[in-house]
Amino acid sequence: MSATNSIHDHTHDHDPYDHCHHDEEGIPRFDNRELIVREDILARARELAQLITTTEEVSLYQKSERLVQSHEKIQGLIAQIKKKQKELVAFQNTFKNPAMVDKIEQEIAVLQDELDEMPVVQQFQQSQTDVNYLLQSIVSIIRDTVAEKLDLEAASKPEAPENCD
Repeated sequence: MSATNSIHDHTHDHDPYDHCHHDEEGIPRFDNRELIVREDILARARELAQLITTTEEVSLYQKSERLVQSHEKIQGLIAQIKKKQKELVAFQNTFKNPAMVDKIEQEIAVLQDELDEMPVVQQFQQSQTDVNYLLQSIVSIIRDTVAEKLDLEAASKPEAPENCD
């Protein structure tokens, strides 16, 4: 049973879509465990997610990721960095040797610089940035549109209701 189904199956002694409660002062409050996202909204979100996966940004990200994963030199550098990081932790915590910690940190920096200078890695990092920007832009548009709609509705009402009935 999915989390969504368990929420829907939960029996309420009130309307299942009425999740408004009031505290002592009569201020509405909502319990996140009771919030139900409408299925039509979830379906549209899935459609949007599917549409996003067809963008050029996501396509380039996937291609870049495959290149990075199959590139022997890149994978070798990553393995070396991970090994050095484990050594670093050992010299910091177990052996308490600051001189070796400094030496290993410099070795890691050299390996990281070599990795970061590779065009394939730069392309992958740029593609990650582009996909993140795309997603942040979509979230901002949704947030701003909802906020604008709420502001317009609030401005058109003479006074806000005191409860959510």
